[in-house]
Amino acid sequence: MSVEMELRAARVRYGPLEALHGLDLPVPAGTVTVLLGRNGAGRTTALRALAGTVRLSSGRVLWRGADVTRLPPHERARRGLCFVPDLRAVYEGLTVAENLALTAPGAPAPYPELVPLLSRPAGTLSGGERRMLALSRALLGPARVVLVDEPSLGMAPPVAARTYGLLTALAVEHGAAVVLAEQRVPDGLPRGSLVHELRRGSRAACGEPSEFAPGPEA
Repeated sequence: MSVEMELRAARVRYGPLEALHGLDLPVPAGTVTVLLGRNGAGRTTALRALAGTVRLSSGRVLWRGADVTRLPPHERARRGLCFVPDLRAVYEGLTVAENLALTAPGAPAPYPELVPLLSRPAGTLSGGERRMLALSRALLGPARVVLVDEPSLGMAPPVAARTYGLLTALAVEHGAAVVLAEQRVPDGLPRGSLVHELRRGSRAACGEPSEFAPGPEA
């Protein structure tokens, strides 16, 4: 199992508060990795540290062994990183079709539910529809690393289940390193998936999904 990206002794501060406390986090290629924890556990900050949208106060970010700690987010994106945050993940002033075209011009929408909405401004969509549109960037692009904060936020259960199947396919069929920030372990993760439970910015436990009880409530 080769490591695509990695946080080493990563520390992140927001003013006087330290959100990550020397976190070591390997992100293997071809694997679904789940960052599990309550709000404030450091899941989102870990994703942002990998994406480069927050600076480390100390520690390193590695990509296939090369130090990319100082590489800005757009350069990491050029290398094949796709980050889907939980909020402000679509261009609200553009239509659904225009949002999709930014990633893959001419490609069909990966969610059939978006097809009748192609001419609608993204800012008029429901929460679940915006989530589908945001995730389409990861599903349509040839990403090597896919980071998603709360993938099923606002989705109906059948759509959420289909979403996890699509994200799993990115890892299993296309070899991407897929990292999901979750409050509970999703159902149906593929064999070989990894779960890292974070508490107060540190890794408290690591194992397979079957080793973890249903996750903490929001």
